[in-house]
Amino acid sequence: MTKEWKPLNVAVLGAGLGGLAAAIAMRRNGHTVTVYERYHFAGEVGASLSCASNGGKHLKEWGIDFDAAKPIILKDLIRHDWKTGEIEGVYSLGDYEKAFGTPYYNFHRIDIHNVLMDTATQEKGEGTPCKLLVDYKVIDVNHESGHMVFENGKEAYADLIIAADGIRSTTREKIGVIPEFGISTSCCYRCLFRTEDVHKLGLKDFSKNEAIEFWGGNDKNKIVLSPCSDGEIVSCYCFYPAEINDLREDGWNNEATPEQLLATFPELDGALKELFKIAFDIKQWRLYVHKQYPYWVKGKVGLLGDAAHPQMPDQSQGAVMAFEDAAAFGYIFSKMFNFSPQDGLKVYQSVRQPRANKIQAASLRARENLNERIGWSSGAADLKDENRLTIEEVCSYNIKADIDQIVKNMGL
Repeated sequence: MTKEWKPLNVAVLGAGLGGLAAAIAMRRNGHTVTVYERYHFAGEVGASLSCASNGGKHLKEWGIDFDAAKPIILKDLIRHDWKTGEIEGVYSLGDYEKAFGTPYYNFHRIDIHNVLMDTATQEKGEGTPCKLLVDYKVIDVNHESGHMVFENGKEAYADLIIAADGIRSTTREKIGVIPEFGISTSCCYRCLFRTEDVHKLGLKDFSKNEAIEFWGGNDKNKIVLSPCSDGEIVSCYCFYPAEINDLREDGWNNEATPEQLLATFPELDGALKELFKIAFDIKQWRLYVHKQYPYWVKGKVGLLGDAAHPQMPDQSQGAVMAFEDAAAFGYIFSKMFNFSPQDGLKVYQSVRQPRANKIQAASLRARENLNERIGWSSGAADLKDENRLTIEEVCSYNIKADIDQIVKNMGL
């Protein structure tokens, strides 16, 4: 630990959800932050994003404008029969906000991304506004000196480098972490429906239900649907066995057609199939299983979000884990402590790696076992106690208390 607390010059590599969250957390704690984004415009794509309380509490603490993010507050889980669509069960989340501190939000990724970008860079709010630079693709990072080289010929130095450059992180390999992964047995479509179009055509409207609704879930087939963006959009994730089309194209932004979507689920509820005909922004991707990485930090560099712990989507915790990572960075490098970048990163890894790895493993198991999903696992008799991931464990998590205890255990 250094003798005198000083603000750090922080570089955040990547302006996705995790990178912007980290920028806000470090800004709020007095640091000078520059966000380097590889593309010309750091636009987020995708469908909806569930944000449980273990992520929502940090968004609240950072002072984001929830009204501008236009979330739907989720109140129920609704299960449907695969073929008929009949409701087989409604499972209330109860007084979720009272139990866990914030509502269970459902955002459109674009909405929350825009709000995080505004929060990071605007004059309003505590801390010095973050600087956002686009067309800055990092090609070399020196973890000892904090020196960075970008594809555009520019160079920069930072006291601390937060690598939030995604599942294909180039920074990860610069600190010696080589990803091991393989194709999973599942693929997924994501698509959107405009509520306005649904009303015009007299189709089944799910926009007012304030619920996560699903079909299937006992095997690789599962449809998950929920409203977002003030109910103007309904988002749908459609999982299916990979052998149907053996998709191999890399990425999660591959174009698909309504005809492909319909052909994949011939026996599905007819009301959903009618919605598929008017779906837009249809994308498909092959799901990959990533082995957990041996370490996340080296010198002045720390990995965050998908760069550190790529998640399967079945626990809806991918973005939320990135928000937790960001919150950990903010608290560890706050005036509560006085760590050097290297010592602070050791604390970060000690705090974040066990928790994120456990949720990563549970997300993989949940791909084909509904009882593994948080909210269901409490009553799952076939799960060993050490493997259960309950809603209380996930949503009641106190990251500051965890950091305090680990700092004490490390003798720092």
